[in-house]
Amino acid sequence: MANRIMLNETSYHGSGAIAEIAAEAKARAFKKAFVCSDPDLIKFGVTGKVTKVLDEAQLEYTIYSDIKANPTIENVQNGVAAFKAAQADYIIAIGGGSSMDTAKAIGIIIANPQFEDVRSLEGVAPTTKPCVPIIAVPTTAGTAAEVTINYVITDVERKRKFVCVDPHDMPIIAVVDPDMMSSMPKGLTASTGMDALTHAIEGYTTKGAWEMTDMFHLKAIEIISRSLRSAVANEKEGREGMALGQYIAGMGFSNVGLGIAHSMAHTLGAVYDTPHGVACAMMLPIVMEYNAECTGEKYREIAQAMGVKNTDSMTLEEVRKAAVDAVRQLSVDVGIPEKLEALKEEDLDFLAESAYKDACAPGNPKDATVEDLKDLFRKLM
Repeated sequence: MANRIMLNETSYHGSGAIAEIAAEAKARAFKKAFVCSDPDLIKFGVTGKVTKVLDEAQLEYTIYSDIKANPTIENVQNGVAAFKAAQADYIIAIGGGSSMDTAKAIGIIIANPQFEDVRSLEGVAPTTKPCVPIIAVPTTAGTAAEVTINYVITDVERKRKFVCVDPHDMPIIAVVDPDMMSSMPKGLTASTGMDALTHAIEGYTTKGAWEMTDMFHLKAIEIISRSLRSAVANEKEGREGMALGQYIAGMGFSNVGLGIAHSMAHTLGAVYDTPHGVACAMMLPIVMEYNAECTGEKYREIAQAMGVKNTDSMTLEEVRKAAVDAVRQLSVDVGIPEKLEALKEEDLDFLAESAYKDACAPGNPKDATVEDLKDLFRKLM
């Protein structure tokens, strides 16, 4: 079987990278941008850094900001109507996963209107046309949505999140500028950073992992492990490291999938509105312990990448524990809680069944039953 790798056509990295957006838009003869960004980023002037580039280049745009954390079907449908009204021909997505995911869904539906109900995009939908061209500008260092073919939408009515996987939604250009991430508060830096680490570790251990994606994931684990504490302290070097590390993780996991830490985190987000990165960070060490027996020598490589000493002389059992401990310690160091107070025993059936059906679950190295998932959720109580 052939292994497929999908990445952006072009990506820019480093301080000041947003200046390249105008030249790219003009080179592609784009006429009007539909700028997708959430209200807080507009309020605090982050979106304005990009619109200033457009203004100076005399490029036309309209702003769409009906976007919330864990974007909903309604956010997407309103965006589709707004895109049509704006008569735009490309999208600039500015934000974290929420803005990016909303933009991807809008872009896909504009090009493939038969999916306007949004729900029918769940899983691997049979779209036939590439989405509206997207230039993706991340403002968080975690989701890597700018380089993935995945997006996640919340179905409020059914109290669930659903994952959409579509090669047609890949942004054509990613602009990964650490200056766009400098205003991230401490808590968001920590949670999105742990989401990135979860991507890297789950991507490295997933059933679909192979040599090229292992290269991406191990490098991402190394960069994130050495950069996250510094980024949370708002140090420039840490911010730059996280911007790169999370992108490299995305280059890997987008092409091989994730596991049950993500399927369980999606469920917690849908039911309790738990921030995605926080949910991932809480689940990751728990799931790593559960998966350990099905990972061969991979935890030795993870422990080494995270800076654990003397891994070569450890037994397999010792090094697996060391890898889990290193993840748990990083999470504690950046202020992630270990328990979820909102979690209730009476919710466990629904949570576990939803996580079991999630599109990320089949990639887990160890096949989990609904009962297994309930037991894992209990460890957060």
